[in-house]
Amino acid sequence: MRNFNLAFTIGATLLIATGCGSKPATTTSDAAVEMNSLPPDNADVHSHPSEGPHHGTLVELGNEEFHAEVIHDNNSVTIYVLDSSATKAVPIDASELTINLMHDGTPEQYKLAATPDDADPNGKSSRFTIADAELVGHIDDDTAAPKLTLTINGTPYRGEIKHDHDGHDHGGHDHSGHDH
Repeated sequence: MRNFNLAFTIGATLLIATGCGSKPATTTSDAAVEMNSLPPDNADVHSHPSEGPHHGTLVELGNEEFHAEVIHDNNSVTIYVLDSSATKAVPIDASELTINLMHDGTPEQYKLAATPDDADPNGKSSRFTIADAELVGHIDDDTAAPKLTLTINGTPYRGEIKHDHDGHDHGGHDHSGHDH
């Protein structure tokens, strides 16, 4: 009788464990499916562009609340104000933006005037430009430490302008440490 009780107890325990085991197995597979569908973290890293819509260098503003895109040729610098995804223009109520940098140990300041895009509403601009070959010469210089300052909706923002040294490094601004 004792062996029967022991066998019954072991059998019942196995039955319960197997019955319960099927539920956690489903939950585990659901969790695995959820884990596999979680790559928005990775997707977010890869969905964040490494360059702006005009193929310029991106500058993070705030906690990626906004971005600025910096492009230049030999004579001028243009900055576009973009949304958090760095894909859409954000017209702001500002007449100018400022770039501060150091040149030969001396602080220099450059003002970029609002030059509204055709799609910008009246009185606002998402594009700012300056024709200044000296600024163009300094903006790619890491020792100049150029910083952009602007105000969006009453909040001041400041971001470091860091350029790709090869000009078209499409993966160069992924600061997450992940390889593409």
